[in-house]
Amino acid sequence: VLCGPGNNGGDGFVAARLLAERGWPVRVALLGARERLKGDAAAAAARWPGPVEALAPAGLDGAALVIDAIFGAGLDRPIEGEPWAVLAALEGRPVPVVAIDVPSGVDGASGEIRGTAPQARLTVTFFRRKPGHLLLPGRLHCGETLVAPIGIPESVLDRIAPAQAANHPDWWRAAFPWPGPATHKYTRGHALVAGGAVMTGAARLAARAAARLGAGLVTVAAPQSAFVVYAAALTGIIVRPLAGSEAFDALLADSRRNAALVGPGAGLGPETRDKALAILAAGKRTVLDADALTAFAEAPQTLFAAIRSPCVLTPHDGEFARLFDRSGSKLDRARRAARTSGAVVLLKGADTVIAAPDGRAAINENAPAELATAGSGDVLAGMVLGLLAQGMAPFEAAAAAVWLHGDAAARIGPGLVAEDLVEALPAALAALTAPQAGGRPALPSRATTAERP
Repeated sequence: VLCGPGNNGGDGFVAARLLAERGWPVRVALLGARERLKGDAAAAAARWPGPVEALAPAGLDGAALVIDAIFGAGLDRPIEGEPWAVLAALEGRPVPVVAIDVPSGVDGASGEIRGTAPQARLTVTFFRRKPGHLLLPGRLHCGETLVAPIGIPESVLDRIAPAQAANHPDWWRAAFPWPGPATHKYTRGHALVAGGAVMTGAARLAARAAARLGAGLVTVAAPQSAFVVYAAALTGIIVRPLAGSEAFDALLADSRRNAALVGPGAGLGPETRDKALAILAAGKRTVLDADALTAFAEAPQTLFAAIRSPCVLTPHDGEFARLFDRSGSKLDRARRAARTSGAVVLLKGADTVIAAPDGRAAINENAPAELATAGSGDVLAGMVLGLLAQGMAPFEAAAAAVWLHGDAAARIGPGLVAEDLVEALPAALAALTAPQAGGRPALPSRATTAERP
């Protein structure tokens, strides 16, 4: 058991004592002197009846299991010196590691690695997970994460009032726009997708995804030159040929088209930027993705000033960097971007972060690696559009779309291509309607919060 000088080390002494009482052969190594421990850590060390070694790489010799209790989630500086040497030596050994709270070196707030961190087989944390258990690269070092109750009452959350949650259906399921007996296609919204002239597959994927998520009608505004391509490939989707910006403005003038998406396959010319501004000026519920974000790389403030209606931006890291400051953790970056832009920001990746301008944020953890394929982002943008068209609030719509996107991908598995995601959505949606055991408190607003990491 590798113990540090703080409360995490105290937990290590408790683990050592309990294992020894159950007959396990246990050795304890401590960073620093035993007599310098304070508070709970000193009390836990006093109850350990065995010897204490100095923390050193040689202490790993002969170990069949290592419990890492050197540093906890509050670490805010790089690991160096003897702890670094021990963790570096541990990295080269095939011995399983169980981490207490977080693997030493993982920043609990950001998931960043502070110098080095072991690859744990199991991480045992307490009461709630921390953001570092969900955000990369920290999540990759945690292995299986087990949340253990230690007597902290649920009422603590009301006092802390954290605004971040692990993305989960239990806090947005009640807001999901399921159809009812009186529902018809006109009450489920009319989504508009601005199609591009060359990469037509992107807008087609988005349009089909919007329809799968329940939008009552979906129209693709297709350039005249590509109209035949769109019309031949899409069934159940309206395709309107466009001959210039005035025709697009005419589509927007119809108030029944209440939500619009531009970006997938749109191209990087000024026409894409003009369409985005026209959608925002018309007060539509808006999704801006891909080229519609890059189109504002030279003038991001122009975009931000135009956002006055419900809007979701869906950048990957490269697109994000063209519009926003990239300093700080992913969670911090997404929150700051949402506050700056006035839009919900869906910062994509294996640890997608969804952030609202009011400070709420959700971290997604169910996205399999197979989503790293062309077109998957277009499907996601269309899914958000479909939920916005039905009136779902932007933050909840983005969180629900991201979770369903990951769930659909997991159902497909290896060999996934973007077209598969659209076909897998009915099964993912059906699973949402199944009775749920237990559940987490809802997170409908800034003031009341969900299962929080």
